[in-house]
Amino acid sequence: MQLRHRLRLSSPLVSLFPSPISRPVFLPPRLAFGLGSPLARCRRPDCRIGYGPGERRYSVAVGSMESATEARDPAASVADGGSGAPRLSLEELNWDHSFARELPGDPRTDTISRQVLHACYTKVSPSAEVENPELVAWSERTAELLDLDTKEFGRPDFPLIFSGALPLKGGLPYAQCYGGHQFGVWAGQLGDGRAITLGELLNSRGERWELQLKGAGKTPYSRFADGLAVLRSSIREFLCSEAMHGLGIPTTRALCLVTTGKLVNRDMFYDGNSKDEPGAIVCRVAQSFLRFGSYQIHASRGKEDLEIVRTLADYTIRQHFPHKEKMNKSDDLSFKVGGVGSSVVDLTSNKYAAWSVEVAERTASLVASWQGVGFTHGVLNTDNMSVLGLTIDYGPFGFLDAFDPSYTPNTTDLPGRRYCFANQPDIGLWNIGQFTLTLSSAKLISEEEANYAMERYGDKFMDEYQSIMTKKLGLSTYNKQLISTLLNNMAVDKVDYTNFFRLLSNVKADATTPKSELLIPLRAALLDIGPERKEAWTTWVQTYIEELVSSGIPDDERKAAMNSVNPKYVLRNYLCQSAIDAAEQGDYGEVCRLLKLVEHPFDEQPGMEKYARLPPAWAYRPGVCMLSCSS
Repeated sequence: MQLRHRLRLSSPLVSLFPSPISRPVFLPPRLAFGLGSPLARCRRPDCRIGYGPGERRYSVAVGSMESATEARDPAASVADGGSGAPRLSLEELNWDHSFARELPGDPRTDTISRQVLHACYTKVSPSAEVENPELVAWSERTAELLDLDTKEFGRPDFPLIFSGALPLKGGLPYAQCYGGHQFGVWAGQLGDGRAITLGELLNSRGERWELQLKGAGKTPYSRFADGLAVLRSSIREFLCSEAMHGLGIPTTRALCLVTTGKLVNRDMFYDGNSKDEPGAIVCRVAQSFLRFGSYQIHASRGKEDLEIVRTLADYTIRQHFPHKEKMNKSDDLSFKVGGVGSSVVDLTSNKYAAWSVEVAERTASLVASWQGVGFTHGVLNTDNMSVLGLTIDYGPFGFLDAFDPSYTPNTTDLPGRRYCFANQPDIGLWNIGQFTLTLSSAKLISEEEANYAMERYGDKFMDEYQSIMTKKLGLSTYNKQLISTLLNNMAVDKVDYTNFFRLLSNVKADATTPKSELLIPLRAALLDIGPERKEAWTTWVQTYIEELVSSGIPDDERKAAMNSVNPKYVLRNYLCQSAIDAAEQGDYGEVCRLLKLVEHPFDEQPGMEKYARLPPAWAYRPGVCMLSCSS
């Protein structure tokens, strides 16, 4: 069955899919997000956003932090939060391996590279060679999710357990089978080629968490690779997992990072110049690592495996979306799809349709939050899209420095910039199209239900993005023209995305401010602009101040609200590289300092101002501002 995304004529996404979504569609880059992308064309200029306490924010309140320069002793660590939850040893963790228990597994347990048929996973154990593994860094916040006593980080055998050299008592290791579209082309079976799940546990709050070692050795899904990871990429994944959480953006988490003590050969730029690098393993944590590709692989294998799509969908809904099994007609979840002669979609009559809509909405909210902080994932293949709406698989990611909507941090993406910053909203929809097509092929949802899920993606994205941008500017009402002009000015002058929005809170709602003084609060961000561009910015600030005056929000209140959504610190690539350079020489202090920094990105953090500076000249060299997928 071919599905066509049929949207109302008023939808901002109406022109996105001129061809059936069952055929891979290459989306050319839009050169200015907020200007050229169909997703950015606001059709609801009257959208009003307030500052009420019940509103959803993509940021979280953060408290004070200890000195980031203090050395961290794992034996002396104390988990923050004070939730009163039990503090358990590794041997006391409450394991419950639902994935392996409820889903079909591979009868074989060897790691020979092969096609794994009729199975969702293969039981394999970590096999990476280690020699005196060493704990580099750990997250007390993530330990709290697991009820893990942070004193466990100081155990002599902790690095051995989390390098896979020693088994974790009660665990049940396996690698997941999945496929995916890579750069818009179906790639067939992919799977956990170097990630091995240690098992699932339940914490004292009834939350399910999966622990996974990335870089732990070969699996049947490793194909031609060695199943290992290097310190360089592992530091990036560890830090960014926790940085995104600090920003309030849904993400997989990171418990700890260990070195293996062995060298791993890598060709960073795929140019034939490989070199040995320190090996490392990061322990990732998520409520599930299920991806769009987890369902796609079984649908791609024909009728024989279509029932596995249903089985996996049932499992996912039961474990992670249980509210979708408890719907009834009184919930009144019926919606029209399309225009004249449109059909009605009743989500209460099909749990799979209701689930697909929630997956679409979670994905839309996630992408909107990325756009809000200037985050570019870099590799938005369908195997890197979490069904829970989490940021997953941190490879060649990058936060915007100079605002460039066509920026991609992935050297492999350079020819077409499919995954550039401006394209992320459209790519998110394309991936949702592939996900709903999978469910349709398994006859879990109808064509109308699939189209409605994609329509909801577009509406949800616009609602979330408009809300985020309105809050970033400290406004009470969404102003499309004001925001579009701002983004255009930032693109023209390559203005630093993070620093500009942080400084913007210093602008006062004072219409009597002399013209010559309007740009003073933004001077640190508006560098080297000529008279013509200075005039353009002055005009914009004048219009902005008029909006501030009309909103009636006191300056102090607005500044506090803006600073709660505009971070002072983000994990810029050059900061990662500085930590990597030191760590490769055996100094892990900068990794720990960055972790403490990004846990509280909205705080001023006196003494840490250097981490908010613009990138130095060396940061623009290959391997820093842009990376490949090699790790």
